[in-house]
Amino acid sequence: MEIAPAVHAVRLLNVYAYLVCEPQMTLIDAGLIGSGRRVERYARRLGRSMDELRRIVCTHAHPDHIGGVRELAGDREVEVLMHPADLAGLEVTLRDAVGNRNRGQLIAYFTRHPGEATPMVEGDVLPILGGLQVVHTPGHTPGSVCLYAPRFKLLFVGDALQVIRGKETIASQVFSEDIAEARSSVARMAELDVETIAFSHYRPVTDGANGILRTLAQSAASAVSS
Repeated sequence: MEIAPAVHAVRLLNVYAYLVCEPQMTLIDAGLIGSGRRVERYARRLGRSMDELRRIVCTHAHPDHIGGVRELAGDREVEVLMHPADLAGLEVTLRDAVGNRNRGQLIAYFTRHPGEATPMVEGDVLPILGGLQVVHTPGHTPGSVCLYAPRFKLLFVGDALQVIRGKETIASQVFSEDIAEARSSVARMAELDVETIAFSHYRPVTDGANGILRTLAQSAASAVSS
């Protein structure tokens, strides 16, 4: 499903990855372990080869977003990018995760490490889609990022937002490490001029995206102050 010029939503196992088909291909998120064949089949239908894949950009370090990195990268020269806070979190030991009674650390312990990765931080602009801006939006995980393409007014939100019963809302309270921080991060998204919101677990929203983000930011601010 093409959601913007050269940007394709690829349905994996319970999650969307986004394949950017420029002269060099980029994948935003990599799904669970075992997702490689689905991405490869989709690329082949477009007349592209996975040998053209040059980078995998990870919105955060949960297993349904980075599990497929190693198989997709394979022996190719593929750069993997992730926020350093999530990279560091993957180094947690089981003793620490259990001792701290931290659900996020426990998820990190059971997440397959992507291997060598390049840190990306707030303010970085990736050479994708005319300049893809990295917006640090912590809360779901410490290193959660959104990716914003101003040229297309397109915002990839990872799991920083979700949809429940057809209504957009903030990140899952069950699977987020710091829900107060997740609420605060919505304000960053509302500052952007957005026409399309690309979710990880739901179909993209193209109707009234700016209004949705502003409403969520106002609601989140009220929850934080109450």
